[in-house]
Amino acid sequence: MRIAIVKAARDEDAGVWIVESSDVEGLWVEGDTFEDFCRNVSAAVADLLGDQANDIPIEVIAHTSLRARTAA
Repeated sequence: MRIAIVKAARDEDAGVWIVESSDVEGLWVEGDTFEDFCRNVSAAVADLLGDQANDIPIEVIAHTSLRARTAA
């Protein structure tokens, strides 16, 4: 069974989640929230793969950067 791998990243400047890389050719979506992004990925994979996407598992690997600030 094929698994689609999608690496996601948060574009802080644009304020959206984006596809950083994917093994699904032509996949490029974004979403305001991570949940929106995942819904958009699922719909786009179905559109791009057509009949091949019948119940294909999609693994989304996400990362973001944070900063912890301490009190002065």
